[in-house]
Amino acid sequence: MKTIVALLFVFALGCGGDGRVPTAQRQMPSSEDLIRDNRDMVRLEDNDITLYVQRHELPVQKTGRGVRYHLFRDNAGETVKPGQWAKINYRVELLNGDTAYFSQNGQPESFLVEMDDVESGLHEGIQYLSPGDSAILIIPSYRAHGLVGDMDRIPRRSTVVYHVGLVKVSGDKR
Repeated sequence: MKTIVALLFVFALGCGGDGRVPTAQRQMPSSEDLIRDNRDMVRLEDNDITLYVQRHELPVQKTGRGVRYHLFRDNAGETVKPGQWAKINYRVELLNGDTAYFSQNGQPESFLVEMDDVESGLHEGIQYLSPGDSAILIIPSYRAHGLVGDMDRIPRRSTVVYHVGLVKVSGDKR
């Protein structure tokens, strides 16, 4: 009797009795479904950004690619150009106010505009600033860390808010 029960148990396990549907039988979403879902996510994120802007009473401007910005300090001077080094002080927050990253006090960080590995929204937004300016840049997820986040402090599909001060612009990293 024990042998029969054991054989039935092994047979049940071998027949895939775990309830999962084999991969070949799963319905894959169509490209139209994926496009629709992506548009819906972008609309929801845009609404979240609008609510953030209203809550903080920020008179932002919106670029053609979705970055919102507001200059708190607007100095006269040439704005940053692609290929220049931008030296910045910054604090990166999420829409809920949590701080993800920040530059160390008195130690601004540099990046090569339009060429370094930073958020594409930061590359775009920094080009509205001239040395001495400070601004807020609100960067939607698709211009920041995208669907996966940064695998550390920025969750997937997160809008990031840069509080940034442009310290210096130069042709080299110094």
